[in-house]
Amino acid sequence: MDSDQARRHLEAERERLTTVRAGFDDEGLDMTETDSVGELSGVDQHPADLGTETFEREKDISIIERVEAELADVEYALQRIDEGTYGVCEACGKPIDEARLDALPAARLCLEDQATAERQARFGST
Repeated sequence: MDSDQARRHLEAERERLTTVRAGFDDEGLDMTETDSVGELSGVDQHPADLGTETFEREKDISIIERVEAELADVEYALQRIDEGTYGVCEACGKPIDEARLDALPAARLCLEDQATAERQARFGST
């Protein structure tokens, strides 16, 4: 994949993720949990309703954190294009397969090194 094509692909991904992030801006995640449930008092709420609200709020925060991490990866990939290191595995230095970059444009590792990293994360350093 040439650098212009990669840049366009990454910029489209950045726009998509920014749109997803913006969709959560109106969710009131900057409010306290008591304010977000829409009641004057948390005492009136049934415990199950509060549990549902807490679960939904935590789920939304988790999604936002993941989107922000993906945005950071995209920004880093754009930086690597500028530096001339995009598409090169950070672990072994070999080119990352184009199909992998098409599927995951911000990939930092080749498929083999990604599998090794995931195994080590799951089972500890081996």
